[in-house]
Amino acid sequence: MKPLVAEIEPILDRAGELKILVLGDLILDEYLWGRVERISPEAPVQVVEWQSSEWVLGGAANVAANLAAVGVHVIVGGIVGSDPPGEQILKLLEGRGIQHEGVVEDPQRPTTHKVRVIAHSQQVVRIDREVHRDISGEVEQELIDWIGDILPGVHGVICSDYMKGALSPSVLAFVAGQARTMGKWLLVDPKGKDYGRYRGAHVLTPNLKEAELACGRPLQSEREIEEGGQSLIDTLGLEAVLITRGRDGLSLCTRGLEGYHLPAAAREVYDVTGAGDTAISFFALALFAGADLKTAAHLANGAAGIVVGKVGTATVGREELLAHWGEEGATSRSKGKP
Repeated sequence: MKPLVAEIEPILDRAGELKILVLGDLILDEYLWGRVERISPEAPVQVVEWQSSEWVLGGAANVAANLAAVGVHVIVGGIVGSDPPGEQILKLLEGRGIQHEGVVEDPQRPTTHKVRVIAHSQQVVRIDREVHRDISGEVEQELIDWIGDILPGVHGVICSDYMKGALSPSVLAFVAGQARTMGKWLLVDPKGKDYGRYRGAHVLTPNLKEAELACGRPLQSEREIEEGGQSLIDTLGLEAVLITRGRDGLSLCTRGLEGYHLPAAAREVYDVTGAGDTAISFFALALFAGADLKTAAHLANGAAGIVVGKVGTATVGREELLAHWGEEGATSRSKGKP
């Protein structure tokens, strides 16, 4: 049964009491907005007439931004380069009131920077500036030492892995070991096909393609998704796997229990950029606030459904969430549903 607004509101009310640590790959998303009215005479490509530009927090920084948007005290750890995009990330974090003393500057690598050109609400091209190698030993140790100091004071941890190097095997192993010892939830948004690096986490939140890659087989039916999720749970010692399925919603697989599948909450899908960040943000928020896994899945699904209705990397506010559940409740009542 879907939770009512009366069940969601207390979770959001607790947001201001929570202190959440977000670790991972920090990304600067840059949007260049324009319009297309002609083809270039130099080559068969569209000419985008620039109208405006915008910088937005992406990757692990987008997870932090989503939490901060509903009042959570967020602490961020990660890596930036000694460059203007790195300075811009720090400026944006500060503007949202996000604690960022754990962001380590590494002059040997660029800040991950993604530039998207948007015309008439459609993405024309994306340009990425990034490296994929793990951080150096010195930077890695600086990050681990900081995590060790900050971890006792938080309610839970989210790791957002975009395979840009911040979450090295040593960093992940340290966080997982310490979180387990302290009895704190650890949620990971994973990448790649070697999920052994996430052993010790409580929950993984892959999208469907990522789950298929990790399981080494297609997961086309709900039964196959449940079997794949249980395989990851058993292999890695997880409590649950939340598999986001884009337009098909999401699936929650928990240890030894039947799978729980939710249809997509979005009315219209304009842009799926950052939807996974939003899902893990609100799934974690609900768990850290004391909700059960199914209620957390509903909150994650609703929040992701709202954000894909926006163009570009975006966050979801408290009033949007409450309005969403108010509308859901009204729809259910009009159809005579309990």
